[in-house]
Amino acid sequence: MSESMQADVNWFGVLAHHATATPDKAMTVFEGATTTYAEMATNSAALSVGLRTRGIGAGDVVALLSYNCPEFLETVFAANHLGGIAMPINWRLAAPEVRYILEHSEARVLVCDDALVELAAEATQAMETTVMCLCITGADGVPEGWERLADVRGVGGRDAAHTDGGDRRDESTYRTDCAERPTDQNLGEGDARPAALAPWAVATADDVHRLMYTSGATGRPKGVMLTHANLAWKNLAHLVEFGFTSADLGLACGPLYHVGALDLTTTTLIAAGASVILHRTFDAAAVVDELERSRVSTVWLAPAMVNAIMALPAIEQRDLSSVRVIINGGEKMPIPLIERIQRTFPSAWFADAYGLTETVSGDTFLDRDSIITKLGSVGRPCLHLDLDVWDEQGNSVAPGDRGEIVLRGPKVFKGYWKNPEATAEAFARGWFHTGDIGVRDEDGYLFIVDRLKDMIVSGGENIAGSEVERVLYEHPAVLEVAVVARPDERWGEVPVAYVVVRPDAASVTEDELIEHCRTQLARFKVPKAVTFIDALPRNPSGKVLKRDLRASR
Repeated sequence: MSESMQADVNWFGVLAHHATATPDKAMTVFEGATTTYAEMATNSAALSVGLRTRGIGAGDVVALLSYNCPEFLETVFAANHLGGIAMPINWRLAAPEVRYILEHSEARVLVCDDALVELAAEATQAMETTVMCLCITGADGVPEGWERLADVRGVGGRDAAHTDGGDRRDESTYRTDCAERPTDQNLGEGDARPAALAPWAVATADDVHRLMYTSGATGRPKGVMLTHANLAWKNLAHLVEFGFTSADLGLACGPLYHVGALDLTTTTLIAAGASVILHRTFDAAAVVDELERSRVSTVWLAPAMVNAIMALPAIEQRDLSSVRVIINGGEKMPIPLIERIQRTFPSAWFADAYGLTETVSGDTFLDRDSIITKLGSVGRPCLHLDLDVWDEQGNSVAPGDRGEIVLRGPKVFKGYWKNPEATAEAFARGWFHTGDIGVRDEDGYLFIVDRLKDMIVSGGENIAGSEVERVLYEHPAVLEVAVVARPDERWGEVPVAYVVVRPDAASVTEDELIEHCRTQLARFKVPKAVTFIDALPRNPSGKVLKRDLRASR
């Protein structure tokens, strides 16, 4: 099949569909302001045209460093409209970490929240390559060398969104059926459909829609390539799982740089043509007020977010009956807490979930009827996802036996950006190896029992112990180090370090090592404690026994 005949699965096409069918429907509500589907489509297309006039095109990476806001989604759609790749970045990272992601991804553009400009400036100042820096509002002026997003969007005026696309790299890669779409001249009176949008890039199933950097087993994060088809299949699976429709109202109160808020709430509801309220950052009291006031029907909450909400005074007296689906992060909770949650959210399906960035999240869900009877389970696989549990030889294990969880299906990612070795390792024997150890019962329900790669999950954020170890090894006093998880009432887990000091080193304190980490790592990755020991426990082959360190806490 020729390229011009291939089906278009560009994520922007979903937005354009709803902008035509329900133009006045609220897509997002943010700080009291509504953005309709038509407005989002017009703004995104105009931003795409503005970026193209500045030399950004198909295959280029557009990075995002931003708190939640409509412009976050606008930038994702604009990147896809021009055939580029959107890349959300965790704003909790330290500047050296942000710089690594920008350099490794070869990002051409960085769209930044005004409040994060200082972090962005520090991250970009030492880069060898040039990245175009854009402020989302620039209300108080923009730093030298930066532009306002609105100015880029406004290139050519508002009509820029309705041009033939201007300077295009490859005419054949862009849609050419604009003339067949509604225009102002053939709409009925009062119809708010937008004029024909600038043609967007054709995206085939294997084209990358988004890059998301995630902590892995190595000392550096890996860029997860999520395709347009991955997103489409994820959306289909979750729409079937939960029955979301355009009548639903979601709340995205977790960070959109994370697949939890972005994909377990926002993109699924956009696919349904529904509305999403955006909270700039998470605040437990504000979330409960919003749920009650706006009659929200669905929300994703990491375990730490659930704990913060349930700790609010008089939470069980609030009217939260509108919430019918709460998607949670799969952390085992005691029955008394689950019973409190059910009393607080009397209409809600509290769906414990298991998923990864590499699968656009949401691979298994615990059904409503099994919340108590399958306590601790993350449920069974969603639509069009094969899940198995293997031993070290790649054989399926029997129910009740431990093994590595492996996945296969159209929502599983394409591979790691510029890392064919890691991709080949991840897809050994044709299935994606999650690195998580699980057990299935006789009914096919999955239980997560361990992490093959010693991942630490703190407040919904993944922390590879090796990332923290790499930074500690850079301190001249450190001979050996191992970082493991310690249970934490608020965050679920926090990292702690076990350090062997060099015999010839000057004295070093716990505070010194923690401060050393603060200069290089995101705050949530910094060890909460450092324990000095004479030697790390090892097995006969020399491997560090982190399980022994976890047991000694």
